[in-house]
Amino acid sequence: MEWKRANISRLRERNKQSAAYKEIIGQNNRLLDSVSQLKNDYLKISVENEQLRMMPEGAAGSSSKTNLQIAALEKKLLNQQEELVELHRMNGKNAQRVDKQDRIIKEKEESLKEQTEKNNSLKAEVQMLKSSLEELKSLNAILRDEHTALQLAFSALEEKLRSTQNENRALVDRILKFKSKDAEELNRENESFLKFPSFFHRKRSDKVKRDLEDAVRETSRNNSISPVPTRSGSICGIGGGLGVGPRNFVIDGIGDSICDENISVGIPATMTGCYSDSIPTNILLEFDAHDGEINAVRWSPVGLILATGAADRKIKLWDVGKMISGMAESRGVLSGCNAAVNSIEFDSTGSIVLGASNDHATRLWTIQDQRVRTTLTGHSAKVMAAKFLQEPSKAITGSHDRTLKLWDLRTVACVETKFAGSSCNDLVTIDSLGSTIISGHFDKKLRFWDTRADHTANEIVMPARITSLDLSKDHKYLICGVRDDTIRILDLRTNQIIGSCSHDNFKMSCDWARVAYNCNSNRIAAGSSDGSIFVWNDKGDFEARLEGHIPRYRNFFFLSCAVNAVSWHSNSSVLATVGKGKKCIVWSDG
Repeated sequence: MEWKRANISRLRERNKQSAAYKEIIGQNNRLLDSVSQLKNDYLKISVENEQLRMMPEGAAGSSSKTNLQIAALEKKLLNQQEELVELHRMNGKNAQRVDKQDRIIKEKEESLKEQTEKNNSLKAEVQMLKSSLEELKSLNAILRDEHTALQLAFSALEEKLRSTQNENRALVDRILKFKSKDAEELNRENESFLKFPSFFHRKRSDKVKRDLEDAVRETSRNNSISPVPTRSGSICGIGGGLGVGPRNFVIDGIGDSICDENISVGIPATMTGCYSDSIPTNILLEFDAHDGEINAVRWSPVGLILATGAADRKIKLWDVGKMISGMAESRGVLSGCNAAVNSIEFDSTGSIVLGASNDHATRLWTIQDQRVRTTLTGHSAKVMAAKFLQEPSKAITGSHDRTLKLWDLRTVACVETKFAGSSCNDLVTIDSLGSTIISGHFDKKLRFWDTRADHTANEIVMPARITSLDLSKDHKYLICGVRDDTIRILDLRTNQIIGSCSHDNFKMSCDWARVAYNCNSNRIAAGSSDGSIFVWNDKGDFEARLEGHIPRYRNFFFLSCAVNAVSWHSNSSVLATVGKGKKCIVWSDG
């Protein structure tokens, strides 16, 4: 019984599908019945006709009634044939109607399929818009939080300003009181001088003589002090070194060159503009610069100022030319970041600092007053790199939100956003006009951008994700730190890789580990995860390994000593290195 029910249900389903053709099928069935009946009549008449023909002639002639019947049957046959023709004509029309209905049904099915696909695409678009709305909501929440933080910082700064103004007024009042006292004292001295002029004249002459004698004794004592050697034991003299006194002279083999007058004892002459091309293997300074991991280090193009940025949300300035108890003198702290500092950049005059941070913002400080002048917000993820363009009017920033933003520093506005499709770890600018930008990304691609166009001008694929970039001084060569523990040397004139720096013990410390060219672009330095600093020449040949960041007690494996960033001085072979520890080390060749 089950199979009967199944067949009945299938037949009913088939009947439902043929409901549109019910009338046509009925008419066709009637036509088929009529045709069958006519065929039977025709066959019967044909048989009777044959029987009549087979009868004798006499019997046929004698029966006129039979002839009449034959005529009637022939007439009826003719009518049936005409009716059959008409039925065939109607059958053809019905077949045409069936074809037309089939075409209409096919068109309806195609239209239904198109509408279904369109509905699916609209659903996907709605889902994408919902996700975009969620991202915008999260970005809005971040911006509100940042605004709140900035408001709190602004309130704190206002309170600090008011307290400073009150203190300033108090100091001004004290100064005025002291000046009034000095004026009264001067008036009393003038009155006394008018009364006893000869006594005061002798007193002033004796004071001048005593000052001159003290100056002579101080000069003779300075000349008798022996020079203080550095770690390498060299002193100022022939071939360069250290010096003591108000002015140092260094003989470089060609002529006398005068170094900076204010260099303190223990500072190599090469740091004051006297060029040396040797490898910096000696530790000049070693000090704790921050309270946490240090991510960035940069020399100022002017003087001996060193800037370090760390996870404690601060950028600190150090005067390496003035040492206090073996530590660089602090020149100030640039605060204002709400997260770790990832990148530091000086302008060409050394008076402005550009810093990128994990709080999705980039800030601009002035060295003179150490205040935040501009805050560039707009990225939705941490900013990894920031560089000046057409300084000091423009800047370019690269972020983990897979975009690069071009900023106008005069209006504090983003003038252009470039969508890279992958998070940016570092970038450089080739020319002074800032028309060409090179960025290194997480997707292993080195992208070339033209600020006058919306799309990339060229792309070069590296073996692994790119950690950092640095240009040679003549802007002809580019070095790329790659996560496969190599440094690739690229010729920008042909966009071809011409060399590679590697070592069996060299390992990149992180995805933003910085590599750097020296001032003469003939040496490359990079920090390793084991605390070493490796130095190669511009051909990729290994030259030296410096181990100042490695802990003294190597069994203390829990101490993190990886080196994150290095920076060469712009006019000498002095190298500064920082890492995951608190230490900043300045290396010198003498």
